[in-house]
Amino acid sequence: MFTDDVRTQLWSTGYGRLGPVLSAAQCEQLRALYDQPELFRNRVDMARHRFGRGEYKYFAYPLPDLVRELRETLYASLYETANEWMAALSLPCDYPPELERFLERCKAEGQERPTPLMLHYGQGDFNCLHQDLYGDVVFPFQVVLGLSSPDDEFKGGELLLVEQQPRAQSIGHAIRLAKARLS
Repeated sequence: MFTDDVRTQLWSTGYGRLGPVLSAAQCEQLRALYDQPELFRNRVDMARHRFGRGEYKYFAYPLPDLVRELRETLYASLYETANEWMAALSLPCDYPPELERFLERCKAEGQERPTPLMLHYGQGDFNCLHQDLYGDVVFPFQVVLGLSSPDDEFKGGELLLVEQQPRAQSIGHAIRLAKARLS
């Protein structure tokens, strides 16, 4: 799933584009999950918390099969690069090859709830700039999956990533998501 080109992008810009990894049918399958409240542990109204406008829901365990499979596959593709990043930053960490072992480490630190989530935006909705951290045990990468078709189903919707450089101006990267693509 991760080519040398994607790894090069991660090192040079802090993000990488994978290209299409899901079929249109899989995107629709995932979208349909949003209307099944029993699959989620929590719903967040972003305006209420001043996180932006729109909402998101955290999946509950057990994760739906496709969500679980994506999570396991992506982790397996990223753990080596995560270890390399932490070493380059002189930060202590050793990400194991298996997601289950990493989740056991999280659980031992009291981080037991699943973090995969789905966002839902309407016209004019947005998410404020933020960094997602849910405890002391962290994984340095997040994956964003576009489930809707830009231009056909929505306008705008760019993902803004901000690169902070010590003693320098921040650099923004506006990423346009596409359906059936991971970024």
